[in-house]
Amino acid sequence: MTALQKISTDIWSMKYQFKDARGEPVDATVEETWDRVARTLADVEGDRAPYWARQFREALDDFRFLPAGRIVSGAGTGRNVTLFNCFVMGTIPDSLAGIFDMLKEAALTMQQGGGIGYDFSTIRPQGTLVAGVCADASGPLTFMDVWDAMCRTIMSAGTRRGAMMGVMRDHHPDILSFIDAKKDRTRLRMFNLSVLVSDALIEAVDADEDWPLHFNDTVHETIRARDLWNAIMEATYEYAEPGVIFIDRVNQLNNLSWLENIAATNPCGEQPLPPYGACLLGSLNLSRFVENPFSDTARLDIESMTACVATAVRMMDNVIDASHFPLEQQRAEARNKRRLGLGITGLGDALIMCGIRYGSEEAVRTVDHWLSRFTNEAYRTSALLAKEKGAFPLYDEDFYLEAPMVEALDREVFSLILAHGIRNSHLTSIAPTGTISLYANNTSGGIEPVFGYTFKRKVLQNDGSHVEEEIQDYAYMLFREKFGAGTELPDYFVTAEELRPDEHVAMQAAAQKWIDSSISKTINLPEDISFDDFKDVYRLAYDMGCKGCTTYRPNDNTGSVLSKTEGKPKSAPATEDGSCDVAHRPEELPGQTYKLRWPHSEHAIYVTINDIVEEREDAEGEIVQTRRPFEIFINSKNMEHYAWTVGLTRMISAVFRRGGDVEFVAEELQAVFDPQGGAFIDGRYAPSLLAVIGGVIERHLNAIRDGMEPVSIQSADRQKEASKATIEEITFRIREALCPKCHQPALVKLEGCNTCTSCGYSKCS
Repeated sequence: MTALQKISTDIWSMKYQFKDARGEPVDATVEETWDRVARTLADVEGDRAPYWARQFREALDDFRFLPAGRIVSGAGTGRNVTLFNCFVMGTIPDSLAGIFDMLKEAALTMQQGGGIGYDFSTIRPQGTLVAGVCADASGPLTFMDVWDAMCRTIMSAGTRRGAMMGVMRDHHPDILSFIDAKKDRTRLRMFNLSVLVSDALIEAVDADEDWPLHFNDTVHETIRARDLWNAIMEATYEYAEPGVIFIDRVNQLNNLSWLENIAATNPCGEQPLPPYGACLLGSLNLSRFVENPFSDTARLDIESMTACVATAVRMMDNVIDASHFPLEQQRAEARNKRRLGLGITGLGDALIMCGIRYGSEEAVRTVDHWLSRFTNEAYRTSALLAKEKGAFPLYDEDFYLEAPMVEALDREVFSLILAHGIRNSHLTSIAPTGTISLYANNTSGGIEPVFGYTFKRKVLQNDGSHVEEEIQDYAYMLFREKFGAGTELPDYFVTAEELRPDEHVAMQAAAQKWIDSSISKTINLPEDISFDDFKDVYRLAYDMGCKGCTTYRPNDNTGSVLSKTEGKPKSAPATEDGSCDVAHRPEELPGQTYKLRWPHSEHAIYVTINDIVEEREDAEGEIVQTRRPFEIFINSKNMEHYAWTVGLTRMISAVFRRGGDVEFVAEELQAVFDPQGGAFIDGRYAPSLLAVIGGVIERHLNAIRDGMEPVSIQSADRQKEASKATIEEITFRIREALCPKCHQPALVKLEGCNTCTSCGYSKCS
């Protein structure tokens, strides 16, 4: 096994190494982690457990098979966590009680570490009359805000970063608001968003027809179909969301189309699932099956790969019986259908090691060949498992054998299913595999191309110093080890930003042919691509047979996932990890004051954020200005607030003065939950006063990013002019708070008591 890069061992230590309640390691090495996982999943085999523990352990060796992170971190630890990655929750009822029942189920699922997906199309549109209460509905987006706040709260309790997918049907009356939701960068931060695009919309766009927006058969508005499609593309171009899910195709190609209707996916889109659907993930690392890399005889060892597929299918099937489930409905769904999501990772590296350029016609043919063998072996193994252990409980031969994927299998595999049934309703899915691929010595993720060959990061040491590390792509590292640092990279070394959109889509489509669920792939595009060259990407994905599509174009709105520093500010030199030395405070600073009124406090709270204006040299050698937060002051006449406002002022100001990316401050504050109840602010739910302060910081960061782009220095007085900027006071409008008993937004202050005008609940200060 090639020596691990330090980032891989760091990932293992942070995420996958089993440690006891005191933080002491139980797994001393990566190999002991593999032993734990193999032994635990083999226990399902009864008397044959020792044999299968050896087989499972061999599959895990050298990162050949990568079970998803939930499995690696949770199996054999005795913790009450789910080993499943993907859940789609139950259908949301169009009633307040039903909506909050679904919110509770979501919280329980996320608490155990599951990512969730929801179709919010079932909630009536904004402005619709709510019978019996003489009020207008607030619409699905406001309830998505509540989900978003819940996710932040769960994050604050110490679990991993929340992940949710929110989808909406293309005919919902609020679809345009949904499409534009991410234009407010403070909103729905915990969600990925996708539009459920129907075949009917595509046909209406082609025919330039009108498109009715309707709910429960009532048409609310009619718009031009092309206007709707253009709105999707324009939002995606500027904000990288929403993605699209071609929902009719998803249901038509579903192996269980006769049994279930799918309306949502897991957070990354690779698992379209029915209500309460659950699926686990795992990936074969193709880069570990390449023989004689970078030579004329380089090839993928198909025999070794398919042998590992067979072991992985059994191993993942055992996870279903070994896992906890947050909800009983999820357990029943998983065990009745026994869905698996076995996929691949390291495709980009494997192609490079075989001398094949990603996106080329040869690459498309190669992916088709590799994945046809991969999928046929997965189905063959599942049929033999059915012979040994029984088919999935809801298996029906008359319907299942007519599924398009099943009909496309080799005749020998089809005959095995005909004879024995099949253990798992679905077998294949391709996840993004971001963290586990980094853990596997920085192998390229999923079916993506390589993003870059080398990166540098600075790691904080225990003594406060920093050590610089270089991170290398796995294939690039092997190439350099074999040919030396001075050798020019061959043409088949290609990165994501060097590919045309159609090359990205062609690779996704080639893989989708052999994937019975779906694929998480992001079409990464250069910032300078024109809208005309971009606007047909989703349509191309539809025409080529994909089940969905997402894009990412780095710009001022989306930021950049991977970037390098062009220059350093003169007043506060940046370190390699993005932080900077504490800058000297000028006598005058520009700033803004925000006035907050919180329903649980008698006095207003004032938040003042002052900024520092710095100069740096850009790539062209021109001196430009940038502006960033330098200090914060939180003031209130309420003496009960004194201690925490002073403490918060000092801590946040210290973070601001160090520089670097400070958005995490806003995110952490917005995740804080107040057990006394939150409040609705400008129509959006805030779980606590601290969350509101976090929202102010986020709003301020966005304002200075939008309102003061780097500009050329025109005079020596610019700094002084900036320091005299007018202080702007912004007052938030506070609506009624949420009642802790009936959950209606109807809690008001009456004679010193918090009183609910809906159910009569009252609590006096």
